Amino acid sequence: MNELGFYWDKFLPIFKKKKFRFVLFYILFILYFSLPGLQIPLLEFQSTRFTSLMEQRAIEDYLLFYPRQSFVDIEDVNSNLLKGIISMEDGNFFNHNGVDWKELKTSLRLNTRRKRNVRGGSTITMQLSKNLYFTTDKSVIRKAKELLVTFRMEKEISKKAILEQYVNIIEWGDGIFGIHSAADEYFQKSPGELNTNQVSRLAAVIPSPLKHKPNVNSNYVLRRSSIIRGRLNDVILDI
Repeated sequence: MNELGFYWDKFLPIFKKKKFRFVLFYILFILYFSLPGLQIPLLEFQSTRFTSLMEQRAIEDYLLFYPRQSFVDIEDVNSNLLKGIISMEDGNFFNHNGVDWKELKTSLRLNTRRKRNVRGGSTITMQLSKNLYFTTDKSVIRKAKELLVTFRMEKEISKKAILEQYVNIIEWGDGIFGIHSAADEYFQKSPGELNTNQVSRLAAVIPSPLKHKPNVNSNYVLRRSSIIRGRLNDVILDI
């Protein structure tokens, strides 16, 4: 006990002098060890069946409905869907390391000027991180964890694996997760049978999947899907 007191007396003055650094180190320490560990490298070759967002939706439905999805290989997905998603969600997907700082800066500046969220700055990897391990609840701590996982994903798995996981787990409607379920629900087709119009509609509703349906001719879907079709030839899939 006296030994513990001795070290505490030695440590206390240092802590008071460098309090901010210790607090920051403590927060980063807690954040790091609260992140998924071995799960991230496994994403390279392991299919994901259930995510934190699916769990959140199940709880919101009082566990009366349990979301499911069927994992498909990226080779069995119409490549135009991947191009459409990249063109609208993350144009610099193959060039950044998880965060598109230029796009994020532009989004923050525009949202500040408009005083509301009119433009998102999340990359595909950031969206995957949030969907897999976190919820839609907004907090600084959650965002910090999301960024740390994002950087680890970009370092530990390939862009191909990130895209494959993304199209297989994202939300495409109430209880609809992954491209297999979405293609079947909206167009009664497999992911590889979808035509250009259908994949552009699916990519168009990703920002608001609970509000818009790809098989409904709303102004939102028609406008965004038209933009996507016009951009397809500009995207080169480097996978």
